[in-house]
Amino acid sequence: MLGKILLTLAVIITAIFYIRRRDLQQAASNGTTAKAEPTANISKTSKPVAEDSLSADLRLGAYMFLALIVALGGLLYYFRWQDDHSILTVTLHRDNQAENTIYQVYKYQLQDRSFTTLDGILVTVASTERMEVQGLE
Repeated sequence: MLGKILLTLAVIITAIFYIRRRDLQQAASNGTTAKAEPTANISKTSKPVAEDSLSADLRLGAYMFLALIVALGGLLYYFRWQDDHSILTVTLHRDNQAENTIYQVYKYQLQDRSFTTLDGILVTVASTERMEVQGLE
């Protein structure tokens, strides 16, 4: 969760610095041309055009940020789903039986003292049994 917040802040700060740098470069280039031209020829429409450009850039940045967040959310959801559907091997060791019982279980169906196998069998582990899980990393 902290990583998502830090990534969001990094993208916002980068976008702000990029827009400021670009605006300063445009102001510097407009400043050199304004010195060469007489002041009577400067049109008053240049400022609203710059504001429209800035709002269009902010809108584009907002859409790109939204697309990034949706893509990252979908990617994280897919990785979580993939991890939950990994198959684990559960071995039950019973005191009164010499042979161990082995089950195959999805990771998301494994709980503290019970699990549901791939076949749909609900198994509850007794307090006298020992459960060994293989495949967890």
